[in-house]
Amino acid sequence: METTISDFITYLHNTRKTSSNTELSYKRDLVKLEKYLSENNINSDDVSRITEKDLNSYIHSLMEQGFKAATVSRNIASIKAFFNYCQKADLISKDPSRDLKAPKIEKKLPEILTMEEVVRLLEQPNSDTPKELRDKAMLELLYATGIRVSELINLSVDDVNIKMCYIMCRDSNKERVIPFGHKAKDALTRYMKSSRNTMINDKHSKILFVNCSGAPMSRQGFWKLIKY
Repeated sequence: METTISDFITYLHNTRKTSSNTELSYKRDLVKLEKYLSENNINSDDVSRITEKDLNSYIHSLMEQGFKAATVSRNIASIKAFFNYCQKADLISKDPSRDLKAPKIEKKLPEILTMEEVVRLLEQPNSDTPKELRDKAMLELLYATGIRVSELINLSVDDVNIKMCYIMCRDSNKERVIPFGHKAKDALTRYMKSSRNTMINDKHSKILFVNCSGAPMSRQGFWKLIKY
């Protein structure tokens, strides 16, 4: 398999014009596969003898070792590319990697809404329910300050000076004073007067924005309300 891997990398370089980093990544993934097969007494000298079961066993071992889904998916992509080359080069009659399934990768929630997204959300019809007043205050504050979602949901009531129209944003032991305009001020004032006290569970809590259960708003909760 070592020689075939080397031939595959040469093929990528000469035919696909791949970068050295890409070639190194492919080689690293395939050498790791070869090592696994050897350690498990699976003959890898002849690539035609490697089975789908062997490859599935290897992928399962990666997942058991705690590799992230993205890493496992990259390894599968390398393996598929390698065996696709082997089949085209008539080294194998059947591709054992054809039915390998990549694990689902959990999508990370974004930290920032674009200004266009915020404007579109603010233009949607709204009412005066506690939830709608909260959502309006959150969006107006995001639009006015440009802070990240994680910063927004971690704000406390002590971080907001509605009278002077600014928030105190704390990040990595640093403090930033960020001003906001009258629209955000009006939305925050309405939320604080009419909604927050009716929504919050712990009256002693300092958290500014809470969910419908009265607990602190989470990033997942924020994006859920944006989605729906």
